[in-house]
Amino acid sequence: MEFLLVQALSGLASAASLFLVASGLSIIFGVMRIVNFAHGAFYMLGAYVAFTLTDRFAGPLGFWGGVLVASLVVAAVGALMEMVLLRRIYHAPELFQLLATFGVTLMVEDLVVLIWGSEDLMGPRAPGFTGAVSVFGRLVPSYDFLLIALGPLVLGLLWLLFHRTRWGVLVRAATQDREMVASLGVNQKWLFTSVFALGVFLAAFGGALQIPRTTVSHAMDLSIIVEVFVVVVIGGLGSVTGAFVAAILVSELNAFGILILPQISMITVFLVMAVVLVVRPYGLFGKPEGAPRAAAGISIRPWRPMTNLERSGVAAVVVVVALMPLFAGDYTLSVGSEILVYVLFAASLHFLMTVGGLSSFGHAAYFGLGAYGAALLVKYFGAPMEAALVIGPVLGLVGAVLFGWFCVRLSGVYFAMLTLAFAQITWSVAFQWVEVTGGDNGILGIWPSSWASTPQGFFWLALAIVVVCVAALRMLVFSPFGFGLRAARDSALRSEAIGINGKSTQWIAFIVAGTFAGIAGALFAFLKGSVFPETLGIPTSVDGLVMVLLGGIETVSGAVVGAVVYKALAIWLMSKTELSKLVLGGVIVLLVVAFPKGIVGFLEDLRHRRPKAPGGAGSEGAVDVAKVEAAR
Repeated sequence: MEFLLVQALSGLASAASLFLVASGLSIIFGVMRIVNFAHGAFYMLGAYVAFTLTDRFAGPLGFWGGVLVASLVVAAVGALMEMVLLRRIYHAPELFQLLATFGVTLMVEDLVVLIWGSEDLMGPRAPGFTGAVSVFGRLVPSYDFLLIALGPLVLGLLWLLFHRTRWGVLVRAATQDREMVASLGVNQKWLFTSVFALGVFLAAFGGALQIPRTTVSHAMDLSIIVEVFVVVVIGGLGSVTGAFVAAILVSELNAFGILILPQISMITVFLVMAVVLVVRPYGLFGKPEGAPRAAAGISIRPWRPMTNLERSGVAAVVVVVALMPLFAGDYTLSVGSEILVYVLFAASLHFLMTVGGLSSFGHAAYFGLGAYGAALLVKYFGAPMEAALVIGPVLGLVGAVLFGWFCVRLSGVYFAMLTLAFAQITWSVAFQWVEVTGGDNGILGIWPSSWASTPQGFFWLALAIVVVCVAALRMLVFSPFGFGLRAARDSALRSEAIGINGKSTQWIAFIVAGTFAGIAGALFAFLKGSVFPETLGIPTSVDGLVMVLLGGIETVSGAVVGAVVYKALAIWLMSKTELSKLVLGGVIVLLVVAFPKGIVGFLEDLRHRRPKAPGGAGSEGAVDVAKVEAAR
């Protein structure tokens, strides 16, 4: 009994730090509608800056002064980022803001290593809280009791700030109706900057408070950001009280999960999130999301099938690519095969996001399931490559059928987070089911048949499969099913009125996307000769999102260009510099600012640009805004 109490106290101490970070993210999303992927990076920066200030400047500042100053410094950096970067892309679709913050995260990861080195750092103990308190004969760090008291204190201060100050009233008003706040003469730019700075301050403060409890490392950002997203979604986006309750729930699950259910300890939190979202789609304290507003200057031009000239151009490109094995080296062909695999993976996600209007944060689940399906057939049944490529992706299809049935009942960020939950559950199963999957050691020896074992042979195989699959996805876009799917995306009420079952149509699209991702995963298994749990991980899902967004979410073929540019650039940078993340993140940020519609979207705009009618009448933007308003 005493041990359980001590474990519960440890969970509450962790909950306080988690709440600080999650409350900042929740506030930022509630007001600015930005899914800030860089929030974990600010948490990490808070820890590193606090380490420097408390270790090297402990004399003039002291420990607590160093923690506070570190949080303020990082908050100032966050405000600068909001003014320099985010203000430029507020008019862009919300997912492009996610892409920009992802680019910032990549840059910060390398900057931290460049400034502080790659070794873990041990910070000083907090003065006055270096000892332990005996609780029923068991010792509990006194610093944990400070953190336990700090959580409710910060919650109370935030409540007073939002309910008893004019600034707080404006922030809450902006959460409900930003346009009305603007019409009252409030300068939204500075309001947004102050909100973002507050959110970043809380993240940095949470990171700074961790230095007496754990080592400071350059992996802190990714280790915290997933849990923070889980907390915010369980509690309800925009609800600080929800973040507090969810932080306690998640931390206690982590504290006791390893004791009670060690076999599923890694998936307990995601199971809880999945159950909460299925039962209460907007979280414990959340409210339904408002309909997304049309972004100024962003319009979806009516899609059309390719002209004969365009078909000839695509065919010529395919022929040129098919001739590469005649003059390219083995390394180039191996890289080319990997790019082709990711082209198919990105195309499957692009179909779901663009045509279906469903932004998945866990698409790697079906990519990885396809890879494991092929690998398990080879390892346990001795299946040849040909059979494994056909049957292996069925595992991705099955996963899409099961997970998609629950996911399509949600929308927006909640849909995205439920896909993430299922992806993490799948990853955890692959990681912990060692007897079947090999766990962290993976499944090795998954080699292609002799006729495709050379770089040239596998490149031709991958090219043939990818061309056929991408063409099939494009045909689906312009098929009756594709038109029905777009109708369900644009207006659920109107599509139902003409007999289209929106949820069933989206479920089928989810299954289609998952199946094609599974095909890409099966190819990937034979390309690498092995499969590891990382194939199902969050970084793979994020890579897919980046490829789609870089290419252009409002285009039919943007995923192909995005995958080629992103993957080729990432591989090339890794071979040329140790700071590949810094350069790649900078390139992503520049592309987002320069091409808010993606690379292909920008090129199409140049090609189709024409003068707008006076007052906007008859322009594409006006038509699209009208459609969106009507769809509401």
